[in-house]
Amino acid sequence: MQDIESQTLALAGTIQAAALVEQLAKQGNAPSNAIKPLLSSIFVTNPNTTVDIYNGVNNLEMGLDILREILQRYNSTKNPDCIRYTLSLLHLQKKLAKNDSMLSVLSDRIGRCEQQLKHFDILHENIIANLADIYADTLSTFAFRIQVRGSFDYLQQPRIANQIRALLLAGVRSVTLWRQVGGNRIQLMLNRNKLYEASDLLYQSIKHL
Repeated sequence: MQDIESQTLALAGTIQAAALVEQLAKQGNAPSNAIKPLLSSIFVTNPNTTVDIYNGVNNLEMGLDILREILQRYNSTKNPDCIRYTLSLLHLQKKLAKNDSMLSVLSDRIGRCEQQLKHFDILHENIIANLADIYADTLSTFAFRIQVRGSFDYLQQPRIANQIRALLLAGVRSVTLWRQVGGNRIQLMLNRNKLYEASDLLYQSIKHL
């Protein structure tokens, strides 16, 4: 599974999470059809393919489109907060990977949260609040914390704050996947053109569905 397409999909998942965080923080809402596959990916632990984690390439349309934009522009200033969140997620996941005890807690808490899915939809406020608590109790305790910028009126609302934390958790899940399929920062720079070609091909395949 260690190929450019898999890395592209995982990066698109990470960027989509970052873009949705930015949208929620600044606009107070985000499309549920883009949020749902990312939250669902948190619970997918034994996929046959990378696509299976997101239940289809079409569920990453937003992430693939923004990834193309970023890779096409070497000095892109169009998505500064999205890029900042993405780089922060990469850094946060790297710290997590070195913390076995936190990884164990995350696995246990996510497993317990999964039991709730027998009773609630993935987008139910109970599930999102649980995922937000998992993020707050684990990843948010690192000295390095992701600072989300946006409207105070939106950020102080528990519903929106929970969605943001749940999406940051999903973003870390995508970064973990990206590393599992061979992704790293040096390769990100060296394979920029290949990643752009793959993201464009995947995006165009969605448009022709």
